[in-house]
Amino acid sequence: MAEHGEPAPVPLTGWGRTAATPATVVPVRTADDAAAVLRAATPRGVVARGLARSYNDAAQNAGGHVLDMTSADRVLDVDLATGEIEVEAGISLDRLMDLLVPLGLFVPVTPGTRYVTVGGAVAADIHGKNHHVAGTFSEHVVHLDLLTADGEVRRIGPDSDPELFWATAGGMGLTGVILRARVRMTRIESSRILVDTDRTPDLDSLLSLLAGTDHLYDYSVAWIDCVARGTRMGRSVLTRGRFARRGELPQAQQADPLRYAGSVKLGAPDLFPPGLLNPATVAAFNEVWYRKSPRRKRDQLQSIGAFFHPLDGVRNWNRVYGPRGFVQYQFVVPDGGEETMRRALERISRSGHASFLAVLKRFGAGNPGMLSFPMPGWTLALDIPVVGGLAALLDELDELVADAGGRVYLAKDPRVRPEVFERMYPRLEAFRDVRRRVDPAGVLTSDLARRLSL
Repeated sequence: MAEHGEPAPVPLTGWGRTAATPATVVPVRTADDAAAVLRAATPRGVVARGLARSYNDAAQNAGGHVLDMTSADRVLDVDLATGEIEVEAGISLDRLMDLLVPLGLFVPVTPGTRYVTVGGAVAADIHGKNHHVAGTFSEHVVHLDLLTADGEVRRIGPDSDPELFWATAGGMGLTGVILRARVRMTRIESSRILVDTDRTPDLDSLLSLLAGTDHLYDYSVAWIDCVARGTRMGRSVLTRGRFARRGELPQAQQADPLRYAGSVKLGAPDLFPPGLLNPATVAAFNEVWYRKSPRRKRDQLQSIGAFFHPLDGVRNWNRVYGPRGFVQYQFVVPDGGEETMRRALERISRSGHASFLAVLKRFGAGNPGMLSFPMPGWTLALDIPVVGGLAALLDELDELVADAGGRVYLAKDPRVRPEVFERMYPRLEAFRDVRRRVDPAGVLTSDLARRLSL
């Protein structure tokens, strides 16, 4: 039962649409709004939630309170001289692009969707196609304002309480409520990306091409066929690029080089049956996608949406996986772990669990974030429908990854075993120490935090 004057609990899920749990959702517009909820917190605690694009239970809090931060979305300052902006945490990357791309500024890091809040970008310490040159989103944060469980608003950054900052970056909202952030943006001369495409016949050729040429590009990503076996295992379509300079655009576009529109063209209805994406349908799609891609193409101009966020063109695309939902499994193995990547792909291709969307990227150097995901090496992300036997496959992959010194991504994992997770994140105890310092009563919590004893 909801308390008098309080909204009734509603079921919440992540983007994977699995394991819904009920929580009381409270809209937040100001720091005072958030502080009032923290002061009145029940033993089930509080967690902040943005646009719910984490794939798991990170922004769920069964029986507790969830702060809806999306109304705290103002732009507070834009400094065109330095390229720095100050924004409230609930603003989305989508809105930032709408406002700032025409001014010649682009977000320093974007994941595969622009529907992520700045607070969520810091809490998950998101990465993108440019990690090998730009690192994670938090590495471009000058400072942020964090509301901690005691009601204090602390301004923290890499040079001001760095321990708390690097616990917050990647800390999944468990150190406090991110209210505002100052971020260094990336300067661009146009809204178009010059893209090179290569089709590779197998995993070895893909890894070799990435390792040998990544330094020549600002952005790179490979679509990989996780159904193909034998000599075709790991065949891929690799796309790499950089923002075009104004003079590299066709003459007709040079008059308005920063024109941008991040529109959504279609919407996916909630009518897809279970089993629509199965090994047969995914294998057929992968064959067509691989064959239609050019063997080698250079200097193709693409829009921001087409290159960075192709799935955002379809609203609610996650419904395609049917009512049971899906798991996005992402792991990284360090440099030298190529054999582990090969063994993982062999296991996936033999399993009968079809990944409709699979991408492989190369990471650069890691950062001091205690729970930050990237490390120098190779990362693979898979979207897999929830069907019988999936848990056993993912448990096996977890062991393989942990044995290689790798890890899974907290913003996507809904089921790793706590003892395996501890092997993956050697700085977990340091994170717990910071949490105990700033939130000894454990007011900030979530389903994810309870599941993994964070």
